[in-house]
Amino acid sequence: MSDDLQQPSIAQSDIAQLAQNIVEKAQQNNFVIALAESCTGGMIAAALTDVSGSSRVLDRGFVTYSNNAKMDILGVSQAGLRAHGAVSEFTACAMTHGTLIAAPEVNLALSVTGIAGPGGGSAENPLGWYIFPVNGAMRPCVTPPMYFPETGVRYANKR
Repeated sequence: MSDDLQQPSIAQSDIAQLAQNIVEKAQQNNFVIALAESCTGGMIAAALTDVSGSSRVLDRGFVTYSNNAKMDILGVSQAGLRAHGAVSEFTACAMTHGTLIAAPEVNLALSVTGIAGPGGGSAENPLGWYIFPVNGAMRPCVTPPMYFPETGVRYANKR
């Protein structure tokens, strides 16, 4: 087993509890969710679908790891990707906007883009830098960037 799989940064029980909370809140608020994941590669959808009852709130998820996938599936513009980069508020919001278009029956879209490492990163987008925008029908895109100190372990950073 690789080191990446041996050192998760967040306990699996914490992830399960967070997913449970999301599903419960979505049910209480009649949200139907679609996801667009880049650096997490579907791990958010996996955590949510581990929760009983998630099928009532999770409509679909897109793994758009490459820029081509972001453009082809979500309609993120090539010019925007060139100007702002894959890890930017622009791209993150474009991903949620594209998700709402691709899944018109949902009323809440979430996406994530970031630098999982251990390679890559820059002064502007350091390792452990993630953007988690939320966008809903008739709601503006809200992009709270988050920084998780880089652990040097890709699997841990993705969690």
